[in-house]
Amino acid sequence: MLRKIKDTIKVLLKSNTAPKMIALGISLGVFIGVIPIYGLHSFLAVILALVIPRANKIALLLGANISLPPVIPFITWAGYEIGRLVLPKNYPPLNLEYFRNFSLQKLCDFYFPLFIGSLILAFICAVAFYFAALYLAEALKERRKCNES
Repeated sequence: MLRKIKDTIKVLLKSNTAPKMIALGISLGVFIGVIPIYGLHSFLAVILALVIPRANKIALLLGANISLPPVIPFITWAGYEIGRLVLPKNYPPLNLEYFRNFSLQKLCDFYFPLFIGSLILAFICAVAFYFAALYLAEALKERRKCNES
């Protein structure tokens, strides 16, 4: 699995795509991957790839996979906590007690601050990943040019 991801990144970086388009694809994918639309990340990434044709499609799909199972609890917790901070209603903190008697009503109460907080978190992550990916893609393209010379 890790080798497959590494090979995909190599193909992506060796493509003739401009670093800005790679960074745009990754940042859009990360934005999608952070918002809590579980099970629909890849579908939305494909739609976004069609709507924004300049973004690198491989990078977009790769970025959307930030929501892998080991990372989901951290993204969910951070999104919920950000939502708790910015919304006026007093939402309870996440803990084991909160989930003991979980019900449909609690799910609805939980999802709203999660969604709002995740939108903010997604924007922050997308911007950070854009600049990190841009720096990395430009550095690797420059390195490849030097090796070819």
